[in-house]
Amino acid sequence: MAPAADAVADALVVFGITGDLARKMTLPALYRLARRKELYCRVIGVGRSAWTDEQLRERARTAVDEAGLDVDDAAMDDFLGRLSYVSGDTREPDTLERLRTELDQARTIVHYLALPPSMFSETVMRLADADLVSRARVVIEKPFGTDLETAIALDRELDRVLDEEQIFRIDHFLGKEPVQDILYLRFANEIFEPVWNRHHIESVQINMFEDFGVDDRGSFYDGVGALRDVVQNHLLQVLALVAMEPPPSGHGAVADHRTDVFRAMPSADPGVYVRGQYRGYRDVKGVAEDSTMETFAALQLTVENWRWHGVPFLIRTGKSLSTTATDVTVRFKTPPPLWWQSDTPEEVPQHNHLTIRIGKGAGASIGVLVKKPGEPTTERVHLDLSFERQLGELPAPYERLLFDAMRGRHQLFPRQDAVEETWRIVQPLLDTAHQPMAYEPGTDGPSEADRLARAHGGWRRPVPHRPSMRHG
Repeated sequence: MAPAADAVADALVVFGITGDLARKMTLPALYRLARRKELYCRVIGVGRSAWTDEQLRERARTAVDEAGLDVDDAAMDDFLGRLSYVSGDTREPDTLERLRTELDQARTIVHYLALPPSMFSETVMRLADADLVSRARVVIEKPFGTDLETAIALDRELDRVLDEEQIFRIDHFLGKEPVQDILYLRFANEIFEPVWNRHHIESVQINMFEDFGVDDRGSFYDGVGALRDVVQNHLLQVLALVAMEPPPSGHGAVADHRTDVFRAMPSADPGVYVRGQYRGYRDVKGVAEDSTMETFAALQLTVENWRWHGVPFLIRTGKSLSTTATDVTVRFKTPPPLWWQSDTPEEVPQHNHLTIRIGKGAGASIGVLVKKPGEPTTERVHLDLSFERQLGELPAPYERLLFDAMRGRHQLFPRQDAVEETWRIVQPLLDTAHQPMAYEPGTDGPSEADRLARAHGGWRRPVPHRPSMRHG
């Protein structure tokens, strides 16, 4: 019997706790929860390394230090006191039997699979054979398949032993506070919602730039690429929050409306898609010397419903680009000419925009037009807001997502129907992949991508956080 939807977990099992994901993300996130007095359960790590409980605790201390977090001694003691470790291979019955003993008194369990995707199905099946899923939720990391067919196959495997309500698919972008702020900026501010439609918006751009390359992830990345790594999941989920209708109250309402956006989107057109690969990528360890995997992707999508008909959604992402920044820019239509100080109309050369910064320096920028001093023309002024400066330290994505999983809250986790729709949208691009266009590291990607945005004012280059107000 699956745990009650609102039951708070009294045990969190982290498979793969000895790996990089746990060191960089999971353990620091759990410490931050303990520091906020919101970690209520035991944390049991499972891994193949022959560690002791104390070795896991030492790894946790190191992970917190490496994350640069301020250490509260009482919070650290509480966190470390909750940790224990089960050593062994989950393919061995003895390992799962010892885990069963550790979980004997637990009523609601969360199994978090910080494992390679190829191990999801097998691990879940072995947990089911050991009678360890009936009172559990199971958290899995992206990617959820590598295309539409494999995503459906993975779901069928999980459905053999789990209900959909037991499955929590982590997309850490949905755990970012600035991503969640998209809905609040839209629907809690009456100045935005009346103009949030095709009558007033000319285009929407979503940019995710990274100024670093693949580095030591060559063997992983060369089997994935930019489209699978961030477009099908992260950036389409962001698009859905920009485009969705206001959700009513009730369980699953936000997820329903995100999925409605995907269902309204035609599959991507390969004719408005540009693939790129930075020079030097093929020299990275683990990358095939003749690799055609893309490290850059730019595409145009549409949402064919009443609100968005005719509005292009432009997405651009890549490695080894000119900066590291992620943002969404909603570009409003240019107003008609002004007649105010002459007998001839004065064209308005620019447009208003709203930019939401999702990455470092999270915040929002509104571009407004004011009269240029001494001249009958306009000048753009940016009004900038820093979320951290105004609102304090933001919860980290894994902190929020693990907190929600332990409480059975599904809102920030993609459902299977949404996963299948997003794979459907990008599948034509996967099926017609062609030779990527080369670009130099430190640039904005291949110049061929410029044609996708030329008719819509060109690409807006994402920039790091700026001062609170400036001209330009």
